[in-house]
Amino acid sequence: MKPAPFTYHAPADLDQTLALLAEYGPVAKVLAGGQSLVPVLNMRLANPAHLIDINNVPGLDAVVTDDDTVRVGALVRHAHLLSHSAARTAQPLLRQALQWVAHPVIRNRGTTLGSIVHADPSGEMPAVLALTDGRVRLRSAGGAREVPAAEFFVGPMESAIADDELAVEAVFGRFPAGTRTGFTETARRHGDYALAGVALAVGLDDGPDGGTMTSARASFVSVTDVPDVLDLTPVVGGAAVADLADLADAVSEAVATHVDPVGDIHASADYRRHLAVVQTQRLLSTLVGATAEEEIA
Repeated sequence: MKPAPFTYHAPADLDQTLALLAEYGPVAKVLAGGQSLVPVLNMRLANPAHLIDINNVPGLDAVVTDDDTVRVGALVRHAHLLSHSAARTAQPLLRQALQWVAHPVIRNRGTTLGSIVHADPSGEMPAVLALTDGRVRLRSAGGAREVPAAEFFVGPMESAIADDELAVEAVFGRFPAGTRTGFTETARRHGDYALAGVALAVGLDDGPDGGTMTSARASFVSVTDVPDVLDLTPVVGGAAVADLADLADAVSEAVATHVDPVGDIHASADYRRHLAVVQTQRLLSTLVGATAEEEIA
């Protein structure tokens, strides 16, 4: 299928973009990479009267790291962020998750912030934004605001962006020193939508017999309505790494209770819940057994 007719706009700067959104916002869509929007248009699941292409807008393609955050502009492609050495060092979870996003050709065009704005609970990057306690910077003709991840995702495929607002930057948080992170998912084929997936961050204190777990937090893919965080610290915090096996049942119960998957033609709800439990247990075990220098993809 082809998209329904629309009026195409290619603003040259941010002010023009915001003016167009102020005028046409309720009947417009913003095009950055098109990873999700173009298929939606082609299938006519969305029929905007106006398409605002921001690819000519300067200043939206930067990746900036500081002591607390990694800031990713609206036009930063997945592939660029995946290969960005400073971002990889500052927040390894970005690279660990981006490797699972679709296929290389799609990562060359799709944008990380666009994936977040799409708010698909099957997307990898919304889960990463949630786990890092990230936020999204929004601009409109009337001003600017930042929305924390916990408030940004308000439902499946639904975000807190108003009709006249443009998401200009994703701000990912950084973890304290000593935190180990990992990401894994299960799909019928690599690059397909995940049947289930998990991102995990574990805090460790060095010590005898592998040290002590100080914290553990997880976010999930394809098994919750919106990306959110399960704090496993009450389950494993303060426990010795050597005692992790004794906590397996408690971890499983916490994950199985937290997730709320929906069954479809690809997998039943029970199977997706089982995958989330197993993925979390295995990733947690791998992370506490890894060295600080190892990356867990």
